[in-house]
Amino acid sequence: MEDDTTRSHEAGEAHVFTVAEARALMPEVRSNAADLVSLRADMAELAAEVRGVGGSALGGVAELKAMEARFSELQTWFTDKGIEVKGIAPLLIDFPASLDGVSVRLCWLEDETELGWYHRSDLGFLGRRPLPPEAS
Repeated sequence: MEDDTTRSHEAGEAHVFTVAEARALMPEVRSNAADLVSLRADMAELAAEVRGVGGSALGGVAELKAMEARFSELQTWFTDKGIEVKGIAPLLIDFPASLDGVSVRLCWLEDETELGWYHRSDLGFLGRRPLPPEAS
């Protein structure tokens, strides 16, 4: 069953999250992020071994291709929810949002315990600030 976020994204419209909506997704975000981070490390190791000696305990070319497909599926989970994947190593994601009428991105970096940062959409990561308490 599709939710409004998925339908809006598929229609080509960017979903604008509230802080509450974005925070409600964080348990799923953290779970998928943990899978992606673990897979990212396995892929790096296996890719190096495949190039060097042709394989490792993690497998060979077939296993690497399967990992790449799973990695792509995990990235797609984020984008299907309307979440922007900004970086892979480290994993950095943005939720399009609006604070006080200003277009912002609620941003989360792998291993952060909660969604507590934002930046203006036009400034990117360099403009990153803690979310104000009233944004909860």
